Amino acid sequence: MGVRRFGRVNWLGLWTLTRREVMRFMAVWQQTLFAPLMTAALFVLVFALALGQGRGEVMGLPYLQFLGPGILMMTVIQNAFANTSSSITSAKVQGNIVDTLMPPLSAAELLTGYLAGSVVRAGLVAVVIGSGMVLVTGAGIAHPAWAVTFVLLAALLLGGLGILAGILAQKFDQMAAISNFIITPLSFLSGTFYSVQALPAPFDTLSHWNPIFYLIDGARYGVTGVSDAPPLRGLVICTGVVLLVLYVAWRWLKSGYRMKP
Repeated sequence: MGVRRFGRVNWLGLWTLTRREVMRFMAVWQQTLFAPLMTAALFVLVFALALGQGRGEVMGLPYLQFLGPGILMMTVIQNAFANTSSSITSAKVQGNIVDTLMPPLSAAELLTGYLAGSVVRAGLVAVVIGSGMVLVTGAGIAHPAWAVTFVLLAALLLGGLGILAGILAQKFDQMAAISNFIITPLSFLSGTFYSVQALPAPFDTLSHWNPIFYLIDGARYGVTGVSDAPPLRGLVICTGVVLLVLYVAWRWLKSGYRMKP
């Protein structure tokens, strides 16, 4: 179609889609980057100052230092999910999803382009909140490679789930229901504000069936060096779940499920 292709990848189309996804959230950076920082600061204010005075240490860490990685990952998760889900849902509601489906882009290229936007947004949010966290707590990053790995896995997993949710939803209230009743509870009830070791049975066991728990726990290990579960186990589980979710997203994009008008 007049598009220069290198091998079997439409690099121009992929770059264009990626750039569109990044520019879409950068155009409202006050909402996508500054607002998460303010939300994270409010969580710290409420939980650390109002509740943290008498809590003492959690897993051998001051509560504020324990809390920081959980809030960081919760914000990364919410933003990664919002980026892909809002992009697809908005295009479907406005009737311009055809502009994305008509260009010569394969399902893998569509998947990669959408995910790239989520990864960039999640990465920027992580850098902004992580910098503030280091300044507030005065502690460094114990294992940077582990921290970056789990932030990346979180961006890919929630970006993939956002694609699935965007494909399923036909209007904004359906998307809001998925976010409010599935994504937000899973992120809040995954050891964000507490150690799952403190939960009574069977909730401590059930927490280990939640992949978002391993994302938050792995990031906490990367930042502080302590965790509820072995980080290698979390890495294996999260990688497997990411591959499964991305495979389903690729299949749905390839078939045009609930996408084609």
